[in-house]
Amino acid sequence: MRAFTIDPQSADRRIDKWMLASFPALGYGLVRSAFRKKDVRLNGRHAAPDARLKAGDVVQIYLDDELLRQPEKRDRFLLNIRPRLNILYRDARFMLIDKPAGLICHPDAHEKVRTLLTEAQAFLYQKGLWDSMRPGAFAPALANRIDRFTGGLVMIALTEEALRELDMRIRLCEVEKRYVCIVSGCPRSMSGTLTDWLVKPEGAKRVAVCDRETKGAKLAQTAYRVLARRDGLSLVECTLLTGRTHQIRAQFAHASTPLLGDTQYGDARVNRRFGVEGQALYAYRLAFRFKTPGPLDDLNGQSWEAPRVPFAEERFGADWKRYITQD
Repeated sequence: MRAFTIDPQSADRRIDKWMLASFPALGYGLVRSAFRKKDVRLNGRHAAPDARLKAGDVVQIYLDDELLRQPEKRDRFLLNIRPRLNILYRDARFMLIDKPAGLICHPDAHEKVRTLLTEAQAFLYQKGLWDSMRPGAFAPALANRIDRFTGGLVMIALTEEALRELDMRIRLCEVEKRYVCIVSGCPRSMSGTLTDWLVKPEGAKRVAVCDRETKGAKLAQTAYRVLARRDGLSLVECTLLTGRTHQIRAQFAHASTPLLGDTQYGDARVNRRFGVEGQALYAYRLAFRFKTPGPLDDLNGQSWEAPRVPFAEERFGADWKRYITQD
């Protein structure tokens, strides 16, 4: 018999799936047989295969030790990466990172190494906080994403429970995400809400903006307020009320005030005149505004801000935050 204590990364998993992932030598047949013969105990009691695990649970398995052996391996891929992360917050459940503009969030067909998620996983692995080689271990995952050329705050869940919780809170609009951007010209009103419907045709890289509800289009709402104006540009703070692809960029372009430096939706003539490279958009602030208790309730009411927003400092001064009045 061997006993195993469940770590936070394996919490909320079914015990049979945890066994299959943790001990490849078992196979589905042996796992099913073990439960049928009551050779698996959870906290001292016979366990059902669909029982959900919690951090700190003790699983006792009455099988040959050879079947439960886990050979030690080293992840050379993650060991060879040199993480360059600006971590604003970290605990055992999630970490909050200030992503620089130009860094892609998630590996894709073109980039596997220089991504925010890969560097975060490498950091955790090298610190001994996560073992990528342990079968069944939860892999740290992005709880939110921002465009490659948008800088700002990104949450990475370190447990399955945290990922589910953060995803739920985002869907309930209980995670406040504020952006700052620079637009060409000035919005018609100094504050308000942009309301449009966005649709992304299959295979297209841009979204189309509709003024009224249209089949296949999704409602997009962005609250904004103009913080300052200078040289034909406006510094604008935005709060996402919905989370659609390219929402802020597409909506402001549709309102005839495109983002400075935006090569997809922006004005090329304005971008050339100001000599900018990269879009002026930053997810600079994030706050938890939970309405009901949950696993992250001890952080309810807390907020974090990016230490710097380079384009805002360049165009409106290092003390650009003086224009913001927190509500």
